[in-house]
Amino acid sequence: MKYTFEQGYPLLQNTPTVIQALSEELSDEWIHANEGPETWSFYDILGHLIHCEEADWLPRLEIILSDKKSKKFPAFDRNGHVEKCKGLSLDDLLLRFKSKRAFNLDKLRNLQLSEDAMFLKGIHPEFGPVTIDALLNAWVAHDLNHLAQMCRVLASQTKEAVGPWKAYMPILGDRNKG
Repeated sequence: MKYTFEQGYPLLQNTPTVIQALSEELSDEWIHANEGPETWSFYDILGHLIHCEEADWLPRLEIILSDKKSKKFPAFDRNGHVEKCKGLSLDDLLLRFKSKRAFNLDKLRNLQLSEDAMFLKGIHPEFGPVTIDALLNAWVAHDLNHLAQMCRVLASQTKEAVGPWKAYMPILGDRNKG
């Protein structure tokens, strides 16, 4: 398959629904459980995704498309969600994520980016020059990465309970391998 952003776009649309389906009727204990020190819970990952909607994908696209001379992206705080999410329920986060994602996708659709625009570049603080095409495709892969992470975090809570079946469940293996 020759992948294009247009093929990945539905994943961006569907991510909020997938997250809601995964979390429906789960207890706070499940939602806030993590994989150990300095790891994120399902709740934290959702907060991070919201923070990315506010400070990463579209803001960086706007920098590239702007008339500004400098196309350098500001540094991104991967933990910027922590303070913003304090005191909010999972339902609050889900509503916020759905709303921000829908807004950003509408905004993206209204830009009607040409094929030539996909090659315009911004300057990432770590990677250097990056194209709009790479930025948008990274957005899709980022969603998939965090959906997999959410599943892994939830699955890790069952690690001891599954007994010997753990041998057949790679999701329950060492998270630092592979």
